[in-house]
Amino acid sequence: MFTQINHYLSYQGLKYTKPERAGAEAAAMEAFKSQGQAARAEMMSLSKLLEDQLTGLRIDRVSNWANQAQVARPHFWTYFFGDDDAPDDVAMAIRLYGEQDHFGVSVEVSFIERKKSDQTLMKQAKVLDIPIALPLYYLVQVNGNSHREDGTEANRRKLQESLEAGDVRKVLVKKDIPMRADMSLEVLLPQLVEAFQELYPYYEACKN
Repeated sequence: MFTQINHYLSYQGLKYTKPERAGAEAAAMEAFKSQGQAARAEMMSLSKLLEDQLTGLRIDRVSNWANQAQVARPHFWTYFFGDDDAPDDVAMAIRLYGEQDHFGVSVEVSFIERKKSDQTLMKQAKVLDIPIALPLYYLVQVNGNSHREDGTEANRRKLQESLEAGDVRKVLVKKDIPMRADMSLEVLLPQLVEAFQELYPYYEACKN
């Protein structure tokens, strides 16, 4: 099911040039674009099938296979919003991680940076109001750099203090689901649904 995604992960960071401008690399650029489109189609199919399994959440668009600078971006993501959510609200999302042959999808509670408002970071901080336990974890952003911290009560209390002191910009809560290129949807989808259920209380906290 995920062979196209697995293949496209090897393109991470490569620069795409339109074939008509690529000279001797024209055929390679055509293959580059086709692979990106095929991988994105797999991600779109997964997102739509997952949406069918979730109640009260709808998908936003799937991220593109390259960024605005035309650099390969195989770590696709899709946001899931509630019917009453605004574009600047905290949402749930799935996001690919890893590299070729060693990858997976994480489920997270986060927001779309380019759509945030003055209230978004304050809403996101409420993920720390809810008790946590492994295998959930935090992704913490400090000075533009992000790092992972285990989902423990000690870390939750420490991050609350760090946010209040202004030492941390944002904290996401996440769960990783390892994948394989030949993994079936029948195996993957229940794991993703379970992760959404585990993280839903954090999403709800950000709405209140």
